[in-house]
Amino acid sequence: MQQLLDRFLAYVKIDTQSDPNSDTTPSTEKQWNLATELAYELERIGLKDVSIDDNAYIMATLPGNIEKEVPVIGFIAHFDTTPDFSGTDVNPQIIENYDGKDIILNTEENIILSPDYFQDLLQYKGRTLITTDGTTLLGADDKAGIAEIMTAMEYLVLHPEIKHGEIKVAFTPDEEIGRGAHKFDVDKFGAAWAYTIDGSQIGELEYENFNAASAKVNIKGKSVHPGYAKGKMINAIGIANEFIGILPPEETPQHTSGREGFFHVHHLQGTIEHAEFEMIIRDHDLKHFEKRKDLLHKIAIKLNADYGDCLQLEIKDQYFNMREKVEPVLHIVEIAKEAMETLGIAPIIKPIRGGTDGSQLSYMGLPCPNIFAGGHNFHGKYEYVPLESMQKAVEVIVKICELTAKKM
Repeated sequence: MQQLLDRFLAYVKIDTQSDPNSDTTPSTEKQWNLATELAYELERIGLKDVSIDDNAYIMATLPGNIEKEVPVIGFIAHFDTTPDFSGTDVNPQIIENYDGKDIILNTEENIILSPDYFQDLLQYKGRTLITTDGTTLLGADDKAGIAEIMTAMEYLVLHPEIKHGEIKVAFTPDEEIGRGAHKFDVDKFGAAWAYTIDGSQIGELEYENFNAASAKVNIKGKSVHPGYAKGKMINAIGIANEFIGILPPEETPQHTSGREGFFHVHHLQGTIEHAEFEMIIRDHDLKHFEKRKDLLHKIAIKLNADYGDCLQLEIKDQYFNMREKVEPVLHIVEIAKEAMETLGIAPIIKPIRGGTDGSQLSYMGLPCPNIFAGGHNFHGKYEYVPLESMQKAVEVIVKICELTAKKM
């Protein structure tokens, strides 16, 4: 575990925040700093055919060590961190033998990681926790996954008595801004299926995610002196509020869970003359997803009729539920489930309330369920990961390789 810890700490101290406003790949130059280090490390631990392309996608191969032909499988993680919170000067704290009480992350700012608010902490009493210092995120999403894959591959290199087929590894940029799979070369990767190591708490095993779309609404108003505005002024801000007010108030992120979908307005700005807002639409059920998009179109038609073609609506599909692509090859989920159970881990099979590179990859011809990396409270200063959960993820990866060789 010390090697795993050292590896993870080295990764998180390198700033790899991605940028949704950039049109390059990777979206930030600083992602190259970790990408090149990872490519060197894959060569150092003994993997073959290590490559890093012009877009910073890294791929490598661990050759099989058995004579019989078995499917080539892969493991994938991303090295960028979210633009939602600072990833600069990450200063991890190590909490050994956690006592189940409040953890003071930052004394000066009185930032406390408390089990009274984050109840999941209590399941890790007696474990080693890696936390932030309260000023940045940690980066366990998904540098924990990278450390786990790297450690598992090195273990297999050093333990040839564990029989396995050919294993592929890939590390990718820009997952946090929805582009992690956009330039992924599935044919070059050459796996029959893969697993993203990018889930949260220990035991998570996911092969169902949201159908997702984004929407942008632009509204053109007319500014008239308010004292003489009757019948003349068209207030773009008011129309934006009216549009948002028609949406079901109970169908927002803060009111939904499980397989319940939502509308989420995340940017809003405006004046009387012009207003615009952006939102995302999410639903696990494809029919419900289409109805949500249809509702937006109906609202736009109504408001244009009321206010004289003042509004433009643009909807773009982002990704779809990978369940459709994974269910025909459900044995790949069963292998991961058996690996966990063999190691004494209770599988938590549930839908992802979000997206994953595995969704896009599944639709690109690479079925790709998601497995836990161990972290909690991603994308903020309260992020933490238990070291023991990371170690279990390493063991699951090794066991999947072993079981695939035995069963297929």
